[in-house]
Amino acid sequence: MKLAFTRLSHTATVPQRMTAHASGFDLFADTKEPIILQPGDIFAVPTGIAMHIPLGFEGQVRPRSGLALKHGITVLNSPGTIDADYRGEIKVILINMGRCAFTIEAKMRIAQLVFCPVATPELEETD
Repeated sequence: MKLAFTRLSHTATVPQRMTAHASGFDLFADTKEPIILQPGDIFAVPTGIAMHIPLGFEGQVRPRSGLALKHGITVLNSPGTIDADYRGEIKVILINMGRCAFTIEAKMRIAQLVFCPVATPELEETD
């Protein structure tokens, strides 16, 4: 399967699978200035990427375990859902659950994106 994507800025980094058997693609921050997350801060970090996810699939934005373990940085709405009909920029809602300020630099790996099939049943009300 091929999945179309668009770079929305010339500085955006293409999502990458970091190993041959990785289930997800790493997402990278696309920011001109560093973003400082104080403990408890929440920020939607831009990636500079938009995707055309095929019908019948969704993208799940998940935390990177290294950021969570070492710094307390996680995806607030984990997993974040990217619907097949969404065409805007993918942003990652991060929260600093740690005790120290954390700096997000340009091109930093901030989350991972996993593609999953979606069942869409019709709901039928019963008594």
